[in-house]
Amino acid sequence: MNASSVLRLGVYGGAFDPPHNTHIAIAAAALSQLTLDCLHIVPTGFAWHKSQQLSDATHRLAMAQLAFADLPHTVVDARETERQGPTYTIDTLRALQREYPRAQIYLVIGSDQARALSTWHAIDAVRGAAIICVAQRADSDESQADAAIAFPDLKRLHMPASPLSATEIRGLAADRRDVSHLVPAPVARYIEHHHLYRTDR
Repeated sequence: MNASSVLRLGVYGGAFDPPHNTHIAIAAAALSQLTLDCLHIVPTGFAWHKSQQLSDATHRLAMAQLAFADLPHTVVDARETERQGPTYTIDTLRALQREYPRAQIYLVIGSDQARALSTWHAIDAVRGAAIICVAQRADSDESQADAAIAFPDLKRLHMPASPLSATEIRGLAADRRDVSHLVPAPVARYIEHHHLYRTDR
């Protein structure tokens, strides 16, 4: 890349508790459809908007490293887990703007997150800092498909149908059932080795 080129930088945040096959598919779609130079995978720190307690950040970072290791042009970014207090997307975007002043930033989110965009902290600043790209799955219901009607500038990423959820995977792991078909193999081994999500550990 020459000095005058604009870096196409993606940001894909989430709990990744655990990272699963749909997360990998979304990241791959973003890299391909947005022709990104690099995609930052950003596990959230203190998720003020989530009702359930997240697994320790050490585990979520380790699983993200394993999950995305074979996907080129991705980097697991730990900055939100290192930040004190609530985790806000705008803080991450502004930090990346300072680090990469010539970058065009693309914020990758799921259709479920798009539905809640109007409640995001500093949403107008987020829209000014990045192009928001929604991974619109083929099985999304009408409420998700129409969720961003107030945000006509959203960009769509086309995804195949996928009902997979981290909540489902945690439930299966809690019952000591096999999840190797739902998450990358190294992540399944990590969950088993560390007895994650079990109520008896």
